Amino acid sequence: MTETSDRMRVVVYYAIWATICATAGGIVVTLIHTWFFSFNPGTSALMKTLFDGSVTTLAIAAAQGAVALVTGSVLARLGRGLQYTVLLGLVIGVFDFAMYFLQMTVPATELGWVPDIIILCVAAAVITAAGARRTTVAAS
Repeated sequence: MTETSDRMRVVVYYAIWATICATAGGIVVTLIHTWFFSFNPGTSALMKTLFDGSVTTLAIAAAQGAVALVTGSVLARLGRGLQYTVLLGLVIGVFDFAMYFLQMTVPATELGWVPDIIILCVAAAVITAAGARRTTVAAS
């Protein structure tokens, strides 16, 4: 029982880390987009663009964190533990940054909200599953 709870503790911390990394990747693109690609006639328009982009990024990152939590929980119940969680979270952040940056610089790659969110959530699930390994029970 304690091994499962230890795996679940790792999953919870990983989901928080994945959310932070996804948020960071999105915020960087929000800053780039606001300063180089959007028209802002004044300070209030600049702040509104930054705020709107940041809120959207945080909402999507929270969804990815939830997907990482659910995926990790299912894997933990199946006796699989997450390995390299710091790296997995960073990969999620880099994936988000790359996808957002590609869509910002090549608008034809923008598929719409629903497909984009599905892609990001599936990526979070696949990255999480890729870091799972079967854990062995140590004899006492």
